[in-house]
Amino acid sequence: MAATIDTAQAIGRLTPLTEVLALVDLRVKPVATRTVDVAAAAGHILAADAMAPARPNSAIALVDGWAVSADETLGAGSYAPALLDHIPQRIEVGQPLPPETDSVAPFDAVKLDRGRGEALATVNPGDGVLAAGSDCDPAIPLRRAGERLRTADLAALAAAGLARVTVREPRIHILPVRGNTIINAAARLVAGDAERRGGAVRLETGRDLGLALAAENADAIFVIGGTGSGRNDASVQTLTREGEIGVHGIALTPGETAALGFIGARPVLLLPGRLDAALAVWLTVGRRLLTQLAGGGDDDLPAAATLARKIASSVGLAEFIPVRRSGEMAEPLAAKYLPLSALARADGWILVPADSEGYAEGSKVAVRPWP
Repeated sequence: MAATIDTAQAIGRLTPLTEVLALVDLRVKPVATRTVDVAAAAGHILAADAMAPARPNSAIALVDGWAVSADETLGAGSYAPALLDHIPQRIEVGQPLPPETDSVAPFDAVKLDRGRGEALATVNPGDGVLAAGSDCDPAIPLRRAGERLRTADLAALAAAGLARVTVREPRIHILPVRGNTIINAAARLVAGDAERRGGAVRLETGRDLGLALAAENADAIFVIGGTGSGRNDASVQTLTREGEIGVHGIALTPGETAALGFIGARPVLLLPGRLDAALAVWLTVGRRLLTQLAGGGDDDLPAAATLARKIASSVGLAEFIPVRRSGEMAEPLAAKYLPLSALARADGWILVPADSEGYAEGSKVAVRPWP
């Protein structure tokens, strides 16, 4: 339903970003756990420690060579070979060491001649060997509950013999309210980032917003567009009718018209229909909300950089600034309105707090990763 002049979605107060994030932390609870295949767990946050049995069961070779007892090679050299008690056994990577051996000597460190073996170099105990239990200690988790699984983690878990892990996988619905190019691009951006971060994402187009909000098969809903006071903007009114509005208007630029509400316990984040504003709200609030649902901490750790030129900011508004990194330097690309050219060139972002007037050139800033 379109908003009229009398019922336009006017913003009475811009809520500080810190208060919005505190509301997210207070009201958004982790979803139920489930087990998934390790191969499909990239980006998910573990709900239980990933434990593996001791591996390997016995000492194995880390390199190809000769299995020897290091003591027998003590003092050996090319001009003073050490006679080995037995002809050594050739061994390959991954094979268990034969009894009474503790090292793997390189092929050129042993000479076989007339039915006997000679060491041509000293080998230290454990050289070329992976000791029993060295890959995995059953008392130490490979990854801990609350940590996000990376692609390399999946390879390590699979190599350790784990087939499934326990995670929290929030069911996320993304709802673009209109089918224009900008809103659809913002919806796909949010959907893609949420999926990479462990959400089970459903992008819905052409569906009545009221009916979509009433659906119970989602843990959170992200609506793109309809948050302002335009004639066709009605997202906030619809959420008010279906549930409750906690915040309409965030002291964040860009992104001032965003809203956060709830239908029962289910959070609903309304993002503006401008791409730059939707991105700013998603990265500052949406990711925090998704992480809360998944039961993990903030893993978007910033990297320190030096500001290449100054940023002037208005006190009272937190400001989202895209930046481009060049070595240790970070170049601010835009402020207030962020053109598509700036978004395409950015590889990180910084947040200027609401109580700051900005940063001088040469200031140390914290750059967070770009989606």
